[in-house]
Amino acid sequence: MIEVKLVSAEDEIELIKSLQEMNLRQHLRNEEAASQGFLTASYSIDYLKEMNAAFPSVIAKDKETVVGYAMITTKEVREGHDLLKDLFENIDRCQYEGHQLRDVNYVVVGQLCVAKAYRGLNLVKKMYDFFADAVKNEHPYMVTDVDCDNHRSLKAHANAGFQVIDSLIYGGKKWDIVIRKTSL
Repeated sequence: MIEVKLVSAEDEIELIKSLQEMNLRQHLRNEEAASQGFLTASYSIDYLKEMNAAFPSVIAKDKETVVGYAMITTKEVREGHDLLKDLFENIDRCQYEGHQLRDVNYVVVGQLCVAKAYRGLNLVKKMYDFFADAVKNEHPYMVTDVDCDNHRSLKAHANAGFQVIDSLIYGGKKWDIVIRKTSL
């Protein structure tokens, strides 16, 4: 049985890093990236620990194996990685439901990944529902960006209740900025 929970041990951060490495775009064949999705950013173990100290990430575990994760990234750690810093700056300029997001205590999904053997089991929605419940008292919105070439991720985010509010160009690629309320 798969358990969805917050990170509670340092070895779980190391398991996140291992799953991340397996799914980075540069480690996948083009066909696999196109059909299965991919990750763009690599985070160091030290930065993952910093992120989890600010707010533990959500993980899906099958026994002792991390089979999915959704990183909870707060404004306090935005300076630790250039991609996340840029994402926060782009989100800050967006508006949603009459609010300038720079004035709202939103939280960013720093990255989402599900192990290949566990895709199609609705883990994205389960992790995001858990994520929303974990942060809803402090953060009214979850926001992230998705590479427009990552069709599987765009579909998974839409199925989990995210909607596109803007787009940006980063590294010569188009990204959609997507948002979801934490209390539905």
